[in-house]
Amino acid sequence: MPRVFHIPGVIFLFCAFVLLFLVSISLPYLTVIDIARVKFKSGSPSVDQDTNPIQQIRFGTWASCWYEDSGIRACSPADNAYSTTIFGPNRQDFVTIAPSWTRGLAVHPVATGVTFIALLLSLSTHVLFTLLASLTAFLAALLTLIAFAIDIALYAWLKHQMSKLAGVGSNTDTAPGFWMTFVAFLLLCFAGCTVCFGRRRDRMEGATTYNYSWKNRFRRY
Repeated sequence: MPRVFHIPGVIFLFCAFVLLFLVSISLPYLTVIDIARVKFKSGSPSVDQDTNPIQQIRFGTWASCWYEDSGIRACSPADNAYSTTIFGPNRQDFVTIAPSWTRGLAVHPVATGVTFIALLLSLSTHVLFTLLASLTAFLAALLTLIAFAIDIALYAWLKHQMSKLAGVGSNTDTAPGFWMTFVAFLLLCFAGCTVCFGRRRDRMEGATTYNYSWKNRFRRY
């Protein structure tokens, strides 16, 4: 395969794998990588059984973590379908982010695994393996797109639920993990295309060389 296509494809796959791997770890293990976060401006809300007022809550792949006004960080138990309840002032009103909205976040590590397989296949210059690498990269892109759609759904639902919490002022924003998933999707699309185009060009060059050799052989007679 021409190196002009092969090398960028491998680089795209490697970068996509690193991004998805970090998002797959996420909270509660990597505190800076979450999908969506809520910053509270007023109302002294609290979370679950923790009655202390919080100033921010973050939602990751495996858990949610919140920061109390005192600076202490606490997280929910790590699970692939966690639930978080946020209470308003005096713990009278509350909203719940149910497991049905976080269960789908497990698609991130699945996409990571498929991306890793595509990366390994792309290291070979054999025609069969490059074809499989291209197809696997597109499959990883599809899974990443599904994961990104789940991220969007979680963000939209979280924003909707926060608006229902009376007496609490808040801002709901997307977080680094949200955009890392989107960038990984683009990289996987680029990787699949470069590997595919590289294989096509390799076949065209092979066909040209074959035809040229036969023409030279006939010219001798």
